[in-house]
Amino acid sequence: MTKRENMLRALRRDNPESVPFDFELCPSQIENFEKKNGTPNYREFFDFPMRYIELNPSKHVNDYSKYYRGVEGPIEPIEWNPEWGVMGRRGTIAHFQEMLHPMRDFTSIEEVMAYPFPDMTADYRWEGLKEKNEELIRQGYATGAFMEMTLFELCWYLRGMEEFMMDFYADPEFNDALMDRITEIRVEMARRYAETGVDILMLGDDVSTQEDMMMSPELWRSTLKPRMARIIQSARSVKPDILIFYHGDGNLERIVPDLIEIGVDILNPVQPECVDPFKMKELYGDRLSFWGCVGTQTTMPFGTKEEIFDVCKRLICEVGKGGGLLLAPTHTIEPEVPYENLEAYLKAVEMYGKY
Repeated sequence: MTKRENMLRALRRDNPESVPFDFELCPSQIENFEKKNGTPNYREFFDFPMRYIELNPSKHVNDYSKYYRGVEGPIEPIEWNPEWGVMGRRGTIAHFQEMLHPMRDFTSIEEVMAYPFPDMTADYRWEGLKEKNEELIRQGYATGAFMEMTLFELCWYLRGMEEFMMDFYADPEFNDALMDRITEIRVEMARRYAETGVDILMLGDDVSTQEDMMMSPELWRSTLKPRMARIIQSARSVKPDILIFYHGDGNLERIVPDLIEIGVDILNPVQPECVDPFKMKELYGDRLSFWGCVGTQTTMPFGTKEEIFDVCKRLICEVGKGGGLLLAPTHTIEPEVPYENLEAYLKAVEMYGKY
């Protein structure tokens, strides 16, 4: 069984041979990894079972400077979303940035329509992706495409959290126009990723705090849910067996049945500090798989080697029963995590991860 076959079987709850794993390192942890292993490419070093398909670079980089007139001090693109014009100021700790919002002063729908959105759907950006995807599959890897920060997060990144949240009530037509414009782009991207043949389409929005939803479930259902359903349906209409991954930090328990209803197959990250992965397995394990579950606020930075072993063993034995688990830290491994704890997590997967 190839790594791809095993991973897809795990995520389809179909008798995998082992529990797949994955993780993401922050820049300072990549430096630590390189010092110890002689390469910064930890994904290749551990031969993770999935590889990512990314769009070709844009040939038309937009100038967003006019949207930041009056902002003091040096600004730079936000590291995880540079093409959309969202900028930031470097913070005082590690890689963190203060986010700035290009649409913060917009007062009309016309300004939204005139905004220079990136050319994500231009044909040249998709050239060669199908062939690259097919080659990775021939090599035995599953393939995935990131489209996280799918809708809600991208809207507030552009507009600002306070303005976007208030406009659900103060100016719903403005919010509808912004959400619809981004949804159009995302629907076409989802269709094209499905045509490319990726195994997993990775969507997501952080719509929750660690206590509860940021908005009422009713508001989410009337505004964000139908748009997310359109995006998922666009992919499924082309590739019915594509797996839909949904990332949502915090406690989104109240909308998990809705996510399943619109076609989500995999829930990430299942933060154990606010969502009980064992409860999720009991309630939804016949319809949903789980990617994550190892706490990066608790276990990874503060657990002992023995505690990490115990946590991972229980997750594998219970949440991974019958498949349905990709064991991973629930967020990027940040600077405060001792490298020895990452090694303990990897050792636990090696020791307990075989079915």
